[in-house]
Amino acid sequence: MTHTSGHTPVTPPDEHNQRLLANVRPESWTNPAPASRYDLVVVGAGTGGLICAAVGSGLGAKVALVERNLMGGDCLNVGCVPSKTVIRHSRRLVEAREAIGGAAFDDAALDAQFAAAMERMRKVRADISSDDSARRYRDELGVDVFLGSASFTGPQTLEVDGVRLDFKKAVVASGARAGVPPIAGLEAAGYLTNETVFNLTERPRRIVVLGGGPIGCELAQAMRRFGCDVTLIDRETRLLPREDLDAAEILQTRLTAEGVRLVLGAEVLSVSSGGSAKVVRHRNADGELETVCDQILVATGRQPNVDGMGLETAGIEFDRSGIHVDDNLRTTNARIFAVGDCAMKWQFTHAADAAAKIAVQNALFFGRKKLSALVMPWCTYTDPEIAHVGLYESDARERGIEIDTFTVALEKVNRAACDGETDGFVRVHAKKGTDTILGATVVATHAGEMISEITLAMTGGLGLSKIAGVIHPYPTQAEGIKAAANAYMRTKLTPTAKKVLGLVLRLQR
Repeated sequence: MTHTSGHTPVTPPDEHNQRLLANVRPESWTNPAPASRYDLVVVGAGTGGLICAAVGSGLGAKVALVERNLMGGDCLNVGCVPSKTVIRHSRRLVEAREAIGGAAFDDAALDAQFAAAMERMRKVRADISSDDSARRYRDELGVDVFLGSASFTGPQTLEVDGVRLDFKKAVVASGARAGVPPIAGLEAAGYLTNETVFNLTERPRRIVVLGGGPIGCELAQAMRRFGCDVTLIDRETRLLPREDLDAAEILQTRLTAEGVRLVLGAEVLSVSSGGSAKVVRHRNADGELETVCDQILVATGRQPNVDGMGLETAGIEFDRSGIHVDDNLRTTNARIFAVGDCAMKWQFTHAADAAAKIAVQNALFFGRKKLSALVMPWCTYTDPEIAHVGLYESDARERGIEIDTFTVALEKVNRAACDGETDGFVRVHAKKGTDTILGATVVATHAGEMISEITLAMTGGLGLSKIAGVIHPYPTQAEGIKAAANAYMRTKLTPTAKKVLGLVLRLQR
């Protein structure tokens, strides 16, 4: 059967997007004749689903993979890959301006840079897409790939465009989509989300970003660096409410310095449009105001994809927050598991990847691996980046865990001074009186790279004393992590220990 149903629009129809679609949504794709019964059926071909299918097939299982939209899911098509590519280009513009003494680019140059950045993003996305392609999963990995909408018809059956698939076990990895708040006039005026913003080819002169979470902050900063007039509006009184306050304040100060207008503690009342312009009415402590813009980017959170799949028919419980799973990622149907954004609080590509490996082992081999056993880092890719792993101080306090905290300001790290990137810090929380690492936050230009050293230490049961004994190249910003470890080591040199060591040295004279 040839599948012809629609998918998320990918524009413009240039060579890069045509190559992308040939991989992730080939127009002439013919679904295979189904096997009599599958060991594993996976619903959704985003990161979680792709890993489930690849691992399951690699372990010898007969696997079917169903995708109703684009292979690769959000990460490849409308998330991590395009956003980080565009963010990197915007950072290059700042570096170029600094290198020539801060001279500003004119509108024509910024228009050209924006167009170039978006084209490069489309090329990079297309280059990477072969890894997630329908043909690769069919031809190299031996997976039966079905392009179409899946709907469960029973506890061990589902249909894809009228074709029945029987299975022993299944994994739902249906992902999530942008949550759009019910603001009067928003639908009529039109808006962008992460699913459509990367279709832009022309630089918007004025843009309003709704939401001060990771996506909103990342794209607000990037758009500002392309010379857009950016207003970020959020109902919270601070950015990134999950992160440490001083980490968020560093970013807030940077965004303001770069010219992003922050309207916090605000309620959006309505949106109207006239001609090509849109008017956003909002209210906060400063009163009721209007902001005129050309585009509105909605980044107010994500909504799990749980509708239209017959989950009720399969005996799978869910609500607005997603599919209910236990610590083994099993749903209320013991034969069906769920991973990724549709079921987990950790809505990250790397979290879906790790969870998929747990789900496959538990589904196919009666495993008892637990999601809670994972040490999960994450990063917001602003400049500076904000990365975290483990417990925050507030988490420790709520759990009654006493901690010692070691914080090193980046201005004390020589490489950060050399780079002119001293906004930030390394902070490590250890169990009180020990070197056991319970959590860490890094705010730095490359915090996402730096946090992995701490994540490795936590996963491997290595404490701060081990990190202190590791030679770090000089000068690197990662020396901030070693400096935090050294701060712990200094606590071991108590006055009594110092007296004993002094006595030993005197006796040796």
